Amino acid sequence: METAAAVPTRTHYADDLYTWVQEQVALLRAGRVDALDLDNIAEELSDVGSEQYDKLESAIDVLLAHALKWDHQPERRSRSWSLTIAEQRVRIDRQLRKNPGLKSRIAEAVSEGYRLGRIRAAREMKRSLKSLPADCPYSWDEILNRPFAFDDDR
Repeated sequence: METAAAVPTRTHYADDLYTWVQEQVALLRAGRVDALDLDNIAEELSDVGSEQYDKLESAIDVLLAHALKWDHQPERRSRSWSLTIAEQRVRIDRQLRKNPGLKSRIAEAVSEGYRLGRIRAAREMKRSLKSLPADCPYSWDEILNRPFAFDDDR
């Protein structure tokens, strides 16, 4: 009696994402497009793109929070703030180099990053949100290039 070829058990997307990804990659490499979980692959690819945008927005958020603190608490300026701004500029540059398509979303990322950065700055400075500008006071050029050098580093 002839037995049917064993059908490998497929991992469900929601049960084990890592194993599901490995299986989908193996199917792609084997050219088994008909066996792919296309809906969930599309969802995952969309999520990957969103994660790249989120990284850009997060770097802008942190940078702008420190820029606000720098401008609104000059007596508390520190090398740490200056270096955090420098670090976030490197992160922004890296995200834009690795993902040039994000350049079309810079204005949105600055707007959203500022909303979060303003809240972060107000919390860290123990101030009311109303004490900080409602709209981002920095141009893109200032975000990327304005000097924030700590006095001891000049």
